[in-house]
Amino acid sequence: MEFVATCLFGLEKLLGEELDALGVRRTETIDGRVSFEGKVEDICRVNINSRFAERIYIKLGQVHTDTTTPFDTLFEGVKAMPFEAYIGADDTFVVTGHSVKSKLTSIPALQRVVQKAIASRLGAKYGKSWFDGDGCRYSVEFFILNDLATIMIDTSGMALHKRGYRANSNEAPLRETLAAALCKLARPREDVLFWDPMCGSGTIPIEAAMIMSNTAPGLRRSFAAEKFPFVPKSAWSAARGEAIGNIKQDCAFEAYASDVDPACVELTRSNIAKAGMGKYIKAFERNALQITTGGRRGTIVCNPPYGERLLTPEECARLYKQMGAHFATLDSWQIYIISSNENFERLYGRRADKVRKLYNGMLRCGYYQYFKKKDEQSSAPIPYRGGPRAEKKN
Repeated sequence: MEFVATCLFGLEKLLGEELDALGVRRTETIDGRVSFEGKVEDICRVNINSRFAERIYIKLGQVHTDTTTPFDTLFEGVKAMPFEAYIGADDTFVVTGHSVKSKLTSIPALQRVVQKAIASRLGAKYGKSWFDGDGCRYSVEFFILNDLATIMIDTSGMALHKRGYRANSNEAPLRETLAAALCKLARPREDVLFWDPMCGSGTIPIEAAMIMSNTAPGLRRSFAAEKFPFVPKSAWSAARGEAIGNIKQDCAFEAYASDVDPACVELTRSNIAKAGMGKYIKAFERNALQITTGGRRGTIVCNPPYGERLLTPEECARLYKQMGAHFATLDSWQIYIISSNENFERLYGRRADKVRKLYNGMLRCGYYQYFKKKDEQSSAPIPYRGGPRAEKKN
């Protein structure tokens, strides 16, 4: 079977490596998408275990629509795909999709064409013209890029970043998949204290603890494909059993989650409990500008306000300067900070050892990584990088 895993822009490499580790074969990588081949059982395994994917789709086929009659071409191409292998006579389906860099720009028109093509195919197979039964409900999605249309069936249902532990969040929550990426890139270790001093709802330390304990992110939620008759119930049981068996029971990882806002601390404690990560994370109230090393080795990973929803741009600039001054006192601790502020390094007062472009929702951000000792850092002037800003994605 062919599949497509979608992800936030910038996470393709992490997602690809994750798919490799799960034993499936990657076939293609484009911005925000990694295609792979696997078995029907991999629908269960990848959904349950993926930390970086947003959704997992079954890929039914592709249609080149760069013809003189693109809608007719799309209709015939979709109609030729084997939908009856998945959708039964008593089932129903909905069609959604996106179009990028294509002359086919009307999403409603495209939805109608794809829906009619599927109904025509299934109607010829089942001898009926309307599919609104009380059976399984399928979500069919088209994605058109440069006039190449990919037709898929969603197996995830709710987006995979919704792990199930965060029913509530603060005003500017970080998507769980992005938080997992920040943690992975920071290389957490059992012998190094992991600290988010601006924890908000606790997403970063929770994801770090799940990574270190090898706890699958999808263990506490359900998926659309659990209702698909062609995916055996035994496959879901086996995948969950495998994931539970892979949890590292003797993990010695330790994380701190602190915040100046007591409401955030209480919310974090609640989410930690729901995630089952209380063994690894201590949540408490503290100003980020007052934290100390306590003589320990440590890594800080945080998502401070950007001046978009929390604080004003002027307040953020002041905060970044204070962070740079205070974090410089934390001996040789490694610091990882995500921000959409294009002038972050100048405000922080230090040139980052590495900057990685990531997306937080529609905000293009820099992930500023400080892992070298001060005497090893470049003496070159702090750059004005430009670029990170609000940007709408398709």
